[in-house]
Amino acid sequence: MSLDDITARIKAAEAKAGRPDGSVALIAVSKVQPNERVQNVLEKGHRTFGENRVQEAAGKWPAFREAFDGVDLHLIGPLQTNKARQAMELAQSIHTLDRPKLAKTLARLAQDIGSCPDLYIQVNTGEEPQKTGVLPAEADAFVAEAQTLDLPVKGLMCIPPVDEEPSLHFALLSKIAARNGLTGLSMGMSSDFEKAIALGATHVRVGSAIFGDRTPG
Repeated sequence: MSLDDITARIKAAEAKAGRPDGSVALIAVSKVQPNERVQNVLEKGHRTFGENRVQEAAGKWPAFREAFDGVDLHLIGPLQTNKARQAMELAQSIHTLDRPKLAKTLARLAQDIGSCPDLYIQVNTGEEPQKTGVLPAEADAFVAEAQTLDLPVKGLMCIPPVDEEPSLHFALLSKIAARNGLTGLSMGMSSDFEKAIALGATHVRVGSAIFGDRTPG
């Protein structure tokens, strides 16, 4: 698999779903990938990347930003409040807003910094105790709370349980987004992004299918 292969599959899925070409953004998940692999993808012209950990992103992306124009960095891993400022200064989007304390911290920092990344609220659609994210029954109230804080909530994000049909979770996320007037849907990974596109995904997150297997050090 390669970047070109994934891009072609996204285009085909857009067409099959009757969606405009380019309506789905590919987030190349570069966490725990050697810099030479990331640079190779950058040299092919791709600019939208995802990182899980703030510390890793801070060690990698400032230098790449100096070398390549137009980098669009998305933080897609759990965010601790003590890393929030650094995350806001590094990333253009944060996909894991998942609790009131973090919302209040981001709102305060946005006032200090004068700007805020685009935000996606993570919904724990499978109600899995080991996962972060607001429960589906609490999502509407949390969206309203975040909006009251003047946070730029663009959409929702989910990670379906590995042993369940992902389309059920994508459909649930889409329904929650629609009733809250949100258009962004961050959903779908290497194994299921075509199903996510069929159900309205605006951002899909693909890692090893582009870069190869991860090599944690």
